[in-house]
This record gives sequence, structure tokens and C-alpha cells, in this order.
Amino acid sequence: MSLILDPAAQDLLFRQARTANTFTDEPVTDEQIKAIYDLVKYAPTSMNQQPLRIVLVRSDEARQRLVRHLAEGNNKKAETAPLVAILAADNEFHEELPEQLPHVPQLKDLMFSDRGVREQSARFNAALQMGYFILGIRAAGLAAGPMTGFDADGINAEFFSDGEHSVLAVVNMGKPGENAWFDRSPRLTYDQVVTTI
Repeated sequence: MSLILDPAAQDLLFRQARTANTFTDEPVTDEQIKAIYDLVKYAPTSMNQQPLRIVLVRSDEARQRLVRHLAEGNNKKAETAPLVAILAADNEFHEELPEQLPHVPQLKDLMFSDRGVREQSARFNAALQMGYFILGIRAAGLAAGPMTGFDADGINAEFFSDGEHSVLAVVNMGKPGENAWFDRSPRLTYDQVVTTI
């Protein structure tokens, strides 16, 4: 009773949601992706940084360009998912900070003039946004299959040749198909994770 979120929504987003390994052939529409993004864009990040960039891989040609950089066990999943997204961090996100944080526009130059600092912050905040995006996929009644088994340098060269982006994950999405789930793996308990000092 400590949570105000409806139990059905808790199940949809967390308890019953699973990483899907197979999908039906029902398409995932641009309207669904827009609705997902328009929801999750409000989730918190540090200093309202918004470095996540999403590349939707729809064409067969682009799908084949992506698949050749995936680990062998991920190829079939990416080939058969209704939609695949490449999630990346924009390492030049700071250029937009004066608009996103208008009350402190000087932070762009004060904190992020160093490329290494920018990359670290971009990776952290884009990873936060990536988690929100996966929850948004679940909120849309779809399943997500995030993957990190890939040649990052290969994907960056193939899809982000400007050198300003760094791939974080590849996410398959759609309606779950037959035998979509593995058995639920154990989770750590509260006492294993939380310490009070």
C-alpha cells in the first residue's frame, strides 16, 4: 500500500514485463513511437540534459547494415523484430543546454567544454533516458528486447560517422510472439541492496 501507482500499471511496467526474444509481425507505428517519446521525455536527468538519440531501423537495407555488427546470438532477433532502434548518446548535447536549462545558460561552457566530461555525462544521462524509453515501450503495451552484444565501433562507424554519437544499446520492439520469454531470473532482495547509515 506504499505505492500509489495502480497495481495493474505496476505489473505492466515492472512485475509482469519481460525482455522479449520473439515478436509477432504486427508493425510498430511511428505514432506509437512518438507517443512513447512524448511520455518519457519528461522523466528526470541531471540538469535536464537530453543526450539520448534514437535511430529507428525500418528498411531492410538498414537492418542488414545493423545486423552484421551484432553478436551472432542477436542476429535473428533483430532480423525478425517488427522494429529495431539504435539508442545512442549525443556527445555534443551541451549545444542544446542553454535552451534546456535557460536559467543557467552559462553551464554549457562552464561544465562541458571538455570532451571527456561531456562524454561521461552524455553516457550517464542517455542511459537514464534509455531506461525510461524501455518503460515507455512497455506502457504502450509493447515488449522490448534490449541488447548490448554488438561491435560498438562498427555501429558507430556505420550509423554515426560524424564521431559525435556513441551507441549504447540496440532495442528490438513489438508485440511479444510465441515463446517470447525465458524464465524470470532471480532479483536481489531489499536487504542485499539497501543499507541504512
